[in-house]
Amino acid sequence: MAPKKSNHEFSPKKIKIQKDPKIKIKKKKISSNSNTAAATASVSGSENRGVDSEWWISFWDKNASAPGVPEDEEEEGFKYFFRVSKKTFEYICSTVREDLISRPPSGLINIEGRLLSVEKQVAIALRRLASGESQVLVGSSFGVGQSTVSQVTWRFIEAMEERGRHHLKWPDNDNLQKIKTNFESLFKLPNCCGAIDATHIVMTLPAVQTSDDWCDQVKNYSMLVQGIVDDKSRFLDIVTGWPGGLTIPKLLKFSGFYKLCEAGERLNGNPKTFSGESEIREYIVGGVNYPLLPWLITPYHEGDEVAGFNKVHEGARSVVVKAFSQVKGRWRILNKVMWRPDKKKLPSIIVVCCLLHNIIIDCGDDIKSDDSLLSHHDSGYVEQRCNHVDPIGRKMRENLVSYLEHTK
Repeated sequence: MAPKKSNHEFSPKKIKIQKDPKIKIKKKKISSNSNTAAATASVSGSENRGVDSEWWISFWDKNASAPGVPEDEEEEGFKYFFRVSKKTFEYICSTVREDLISRPPSGLINIEGRLLSVEKQVAIALRRLASGESQVLVGSSFGVGQSTVSQVTWRFIEAMEERGRHHLKWPDNDNLQKIKTNFESLFKLPNCCGAIDATHIVMTLPAVQTSDDWCDQVKNYSMLVQGIVDDKSRFLDIVTGWPGGLTIPKLLKFSGFYKLCEAGERLNGNPKTFSGESEIREYIVGGVNYPLLPWLITPYHEGDEVAGFNKVHEGARSVVVKAFSQVKGRWRILNKVMWRPDKKKLPSIIVVCCLLHNIIIDCGDDIKSDDSLLSHHDSGYVEQRCNHVDPIGRKMRENLVSYLEHTK
């Protein structure tokens, strides 16, 4: 039985969502701002009018003594609860402020009889994503009800997905050249443009929604996420919305990234020549669960390794393993078994968590070790080896082995 189309892809041009044609998707006007967060995180005084800081004083007084909170360290306490620095928090508020103000929600009035400020709405949403706690628990820490947490979180997700999309896109030629230079400097691999991996978001489903499509290899119901990252573990491309019963090679083949590469519209830069004639084209690296293609280089199977290539390859691939470990570790909602999520909304939650991951890097926030998972990001799952080998891909890998020998 073929899986239903449910693709949610974050691309440099637009989000591609393949859903039931009967479902109407509302489109909103998108900001043309394409600056990185590092350049825009400092909000001017005029933009900061009406900024609410009382919510934090009240929240800190109420929750500072909770187990695990850094004692007498308010700044670290802020990061503990919301996973971002105050500076980055202000930038996030400035990003979604227009949407949260222009579409005032109905019934979002706190116990003091006032509408929730943008800052408090963002804080509620970030706490829900960061902790993965129930809406009841998150609401009690802010003095609001469960329905308020639900409304606020979804409004934030919608706004951030629209307004923050410039933080997650395929790089232009200049930035791609920097990525390739860094990969070669760090991992000795020339012309490498990124690393690819996939992970499962585990969930429970009501009996009426269960099917073999969503049941994965370890009998969990799950949704797949595929990501490509750069040398700094920033996401460059995200595909999600597909059921966990899908294999990784099929997930790749259904993605827009695959179609662009096969059409010669991506990873199509100038090849690198060495020894007079051997060429190495642009490519990304992936694990044994991916096919060996001209533009996707996988390691040698166990017993066939040549010249230590697998060790070099694994070093480069570690950046995407790190990225998924960080995004699931920092935004714990993705690492818990999600209770009957809306499968139409879950892809947006996943994409926004990846956006927030990039914003944290762009703003220069420190990512501490306790923000990453201690175990592998897909704990309990074993990579299923893909035996597909493209002859041109095999030659590309051989050229990489030769290049590593040549540059020793």
